[in-house]
Amino acid sequence: MNPAKRQEMFERFRAANPKPETELEYTSPFELLIAVLLSAQATDVGVNKATRKLYPVANTPQAILDLGEEELKTYIQTIGLYKTKAKNVISTCRMLVELHGGEVPRDRESLEALPGVGRKTANVVMNTAFGEPTMAVDTHIFRVSNRTGLAPGKNVDIVEQKLLKFVPKEFLQDAHHWLILHGRYTCKARKPECWNCMQLDLCDYRSKTPAPDNL
Repeated sequence: MNPAKRQEMFERFRAANPKPETELEYTSPFELLIAVLLSAQATDVGVNKATRKLYPVANTPQAILDLGEEELKTYIQTIGLYKTKAKNVISTCRMLVELHGGEVPRDRESLEALPGVGRKTANVVMNTAFGEPTMAVDTHIFRVSNRTGLAPGKNVDIVEQKLLKFVPKEFLQDAHHWLILHGRYTCKARKPECWNCMQLDLCDYRSKTPAPDNL
């Protein structure tokens, strides 16, 4: 995909959705951090169902520490890998209280030092909570980047670096939200809805899915 096509792709994304947002529900950087930590191998819908019950009871590092690991599990047990995640959340909350005054740090190094927080989670928090032009490459973005030819790469690190290089700077702040939503609802894993895609003529994907007969 050439620079003119990339520019046009993001112009279309912006025209259709000028202010894209994460589908995770949160009201503070800490709530976002915990939601993203819980979202690994889980759906945003599932995480939101759990945090709607948890956050009214405990939505600060100290409050979750006071809740304790076993009680925390009762709120998040519907989420995959909840036992490991509960342990990581408690450890993360302890570090936030002891090292950061109960606040979520804004820098990558400090974020990635938190238990259960990898590069993708750090990128989401830096972008969505603090307005940094980072690129959090999840399975949706990895697929869309490769399938469309936007930023092909063999692993998420290569795709991330290519996106940071290829996406026009004016779109970097919102790009990962647009790409996630596009992958989640249009450029789906098993059967992309090519007939319903605003990027159809720009996309390099050769095996474009025809419209179903019932449409």
